[in-house]
Amino acid sequence: MGQVTYRVSSFNENGDLPNFIFVSPDSISSPLEALAGATLADYGVDALGFSAGANEVLILPRLNNGPMGLIGLANKDLKADEIREVGALIGRASYGFSEVVVSTIDFIARYGVDALGYLVEGIAMSSYRFDKYKSDPKELKKASLLSNVTFLIGEDVESSDCDRAIAQGEAISDATKLARTLVNEPAGFLTPTVFAKVAEELFARDPSISIEVWDGERIQSERLGALLGVAAGSSQEPRVVKLTYAPANATQSIALVGKGITFDSGGLNIKSFDGMKTMKTDMGGAAAVISAMSVLGRLNVTKKVIGFAMLTENMPSGSATKPGDVLTTRSGKTIEVLNTDAEGRLVLSDGLTLASEESPDYIVDLATLTGACVVALGTEIAGVLGNSDELISRLIDAGEVSGEALWELPIPQRYKKHIRSEIADMRNIGEAGQAGATAGAMLLSEFVEGQKWAHLDIAGPSRSDSDRGYISRGGTGFGARLLCYLLLGSL
Repeated sequence: MGQVTYRVSSFNENGDLPNFIFVSPDSISSPLEALAGATLADYGVDALGFSAGANEVLILPRLNNGPMGLIGLANKDLKADEIREVGALIGRASYGFSEVVVSTIDFIARYGVDALGYLVEGIAMSSYRFDKYKSDPKELKKASLLSNVTFLIGEDVESSDCDRAIAQGEAISDATKLARTLVNEPAGFLTPTVFAKVAEELFARDPSISIEVWDGERIQSERLGALLGVAAGSSQEPRVVKLTYAPANATQSIALVGKGITFDSGGLNIKSFDGMKTMKTDMGGAAAVISAMSVLGRLNVTKKVIGFAMLTENMPSGSATKPGDVLTTRSGKTIEVLNTDAEGRLVLSDGLTLASEESPDYIVDLATLTGACVVALGTEIAGVLGNSDELISRLIDAGEVSGEALWELPIPQRYKKHIRSEIADMRNIGEAGQAGATAGAMLLSEFVEGQKWAHLDIAGPSRSDSDRGYISRGGTGFGARLLCYLLLGSL
């Protein structure tokens, strides 16, 4: 679909009734400004059993100017993500129409102007489709035609406040959609080199961000031995993308590190068919970092943000790292590789060292790291582990607002023995069948000594097998919205 334009108005210019109206139970029989003083009862709505319960929706048939939907507000407060789901209802009900009018008079009166941004996120994300490789005209016709959304507001509401909330919702949903597209691209197209070029083209248009791309030779000279060890089996060179956002008068700094395995075969510890078929998703952490940073200027974030995307394939070949090999990381610490399919923590070890050298106030890494986290938390919640209760709390709060839920898992020091190696400083796997997500984070913690750090294991929610609400089948873009809200808040 093309870009949707959102605007606000204190009256309906074409005189038609709104396509969507938010109503509370006590307004069913009351005159509504959105209906020019008429009541819903005048339209026989009560006879259809509509009671304006929470997220209750009644779609009435309309003619040329689209559907007419009534959306219940009940007598309860909706959370941010519930408002996004309402936006998704509007987005999906608007398929086939280019313009819709939404009366938000009662909605803003109850939830405030800022909630308009959540509504925009839901509308925008529900309309997302990745159809780049579709050729069937019937499939292409399924794309949303929506191009204009007008929100009707009360005369006592400042339109400039609404414009600000809408702009934030647009920016955050754009970040999510970019992350989804990066994850959905086939690995045969989105190699590390192409991924880096996409980033260069993206940030060439953004004067608020500076970008460096390190090729194989630079990576070698920077002594990123763990990244090179993972890349050794692939014919594709690795890349590191470094992004810097440095607004004037920034008082805080944060470094973001994203795992970017553009395809993970498992290396010589090769995956099964079922384990490998969605492994283009294994760069979801890097996609989230790059996508969130692409909208920092639009969001007027006041913190300094440094991002690292660690990009490579993990492939088997005669030159691949072998089980039992030892890699020397940039930090000088050594890792015995006992399973080449535990490669994410290897590339992150070098990425976290680079981040630590920037001396930020906080470090956050994102990675589709472990199947153990999926077993523990399922496919809709990510794990968060780290050494800073303060940072973890802020991340959980940002997850609540963004709809990207986190659950804290421990890194008990008594489990450090799980990654003890006979011949190196540590090994890249824990004990079989025990605390796999913790073992991965335990290794990462070795590379952030003295730094406030948190690790997000997004292996479960980075991909969805079905459409639900504003989530589309395929890459979810998990982490992009969460990072935006983290960076907008106070740390």
